[in-house]
Amino acid sequence: MKNIFTILTVLFTVCNSIAQDGNLQWLDLELANYQYPYKVSTLNLKNQNQELIMAYMDVKPEHYNGKNIVLLHGKNFNGAYWKTTIEALAKEGFRVIAPDQIGFGKSSKPDHFHYTFQQLAQNTKMLLDTLNISKTAVLGHSMGGMLATRFALMYPNTTEKLILENPIGLEDWKLKVPYKPVEWWYENELKSSYEGIKKYQLVNYYDNKWKSEYDQWVNLLAGWTLNSDYKTIAWNAALTYDMIFTQPVFYEFKNITTPTLLIIGTRDRTALGKPLVTDDVSKTMGLYDKLGKETQKSISGSQLVELKDVGHLPHIEVFDQFIKPLVMFLKE
Repeated sequence: MKNIFTILTVLFTVCNSIAQDGNLQWLDLELANYQYPYKVSTLNLKNQNQELIMAYMDVKPEHYNGKNIVLLHGKNFNGAYWKTTIEALAKEGFRVIAPDQIGFGKSSKPDHFHYTFQQLAQNTKMLLDTLNISKTAVLGHSMGGMLATRFALMYPNTTEKLILENPIGLEDWKLKVPYKPVEWWYENELKSSYEGIKKYQLVNYYDNKWKSEYDQWVNLLAGWTLNSDYKTIAWNAALTYDMIFTQPVFYEFKNITTPTLLIIGTRDRTALGKPLVTDDVSKTMGLYDKLGKETQKSISGSQLVELKDVGHLPHIEVFDQFIKPLVMFLKE
């Protein structure tokens, strides 16, 4: 037994050294060994007959202006990537709440969960109720845009303003992409690697122009692949892919009554399922230079800020261009 323990210890040390040499750190499933930019608190939830934990940052400004904003992360991210946004908004006097949804970041990764945008919106509302926040602006990026839309539709009296930053779901992919079961997405996720994740982000997010500051967002995903329980992450990722694909908000934009701002990087071409269709069909998907304008027409009274030659992550790629119209809209 002692020899086995010694061998395991050596193997762990070697693997850890390899990860460090490659600037890639092994990550705990709930990111216990990864520090967020602000203090992280937790909310106990009971969802679907199981006890879960929802992590969140609640940043209170030095000079509170009486206004709040909730930041909803995208599928390949968590609350940590809002660091500069939180800092800027707090300086303007806003109280900022940035949760990690169930299945993401520092929140629980259940073995079995029926993911719906309604469930995630309800969890977010429970968090706000716990914090005694009755009115707030809601900003959603990427998948968070679909969730923010659902939240605004479910809780219009709570949502003072809605901001959608390069949201996915501006089209219904089911009309073009063949359905794949959860097991297919799961097997696909199990193949994830540092190289594959970086290549995807390089091509789809940053137009083949990489900056060292982007490394951290690759490492956060790739670090999980070093975990022996990565299958849990992969399974939750597969379930959320299915949620995104089968639960479009596209048809309900016309029902939004909340004042809305669209911040759209027009170079973005993000769309779910592109590898499953022909090149000709793929070229018709994720055209944000067109989708932004079409969505503005669908949401009555909405405003559109187009950021030319900017991709899927305006608040990372061109922060100054992103934050100025956001603050202006929040102060109107």
